[in-house]
Amino acid sequence: MLEVLARSETSVAIAIWNPDGSKAELSGNGTRIAAAWLAEQTGGSEVTVEVAGRIVHTRLRSSGDIEQELGEVEIGVSETVDGVTFVPVLVGNPHAVVIGDPADIATIGPFLETHRRFPQRTNVQVAHIDGPGEVTARVWERGVGETLSSGTSAVAVAAATHGEGDVVVHFPGGALRVRLDDGRATLYGRAERMV
Repeated sequence: MLEVLARSETSVAIAIWNPDGSKAELSGNGTRIAAAWLAEQTGGSEVTVEVAGRIVHTRLRSSGDIEQELGEVEIGVSETVDGVTFVPVLVGNPHAVVIGDPADIATIGPFLETHRRFPQRTNVQVAHIDGPGEVTARVWERGVGETLSSGTSAVAVAAATHGEGDVVVHFPGGALRVRLDDGRATLYGRAERMV
């Protein structure tokens, strides 16, 4: 759930609540929705979104995509816990990216989310590299469970599998495009009203 805390003509401050009552530090999809909401109300094409002290600059493109500057991404060294190998990635929130069969998310997701390695829990992705710049993944969100898509997960998957450049990440809920340049991430995707 998104809670609007404050707004102006060009900026909005939000809080993001998970279904279990915990707060999320960042959500790529959530900040994109907030930006689209404010832009629809004001007619603007650039919106600044603040969430948990992080600033996300967004631009609405003529293609219908929303471009989001999500900032710095930290890629950790590959680790193995209890037989599961993952790459830890920080995108304003924690992620554990496993290279494998995305169908395994229902087992790997809850196992890693609550593993003692992550005392504050973590978001989990299981990703298959389809080729250069193409990945298919499924997501287990901390405090939520499996979700159809996740913006920060797309960034984490792209960072763990490719490191730099342009990457399209395919989720069950649709594809998101990520550009990684010098340790910073830009996310591209749509915000569509569901009826």
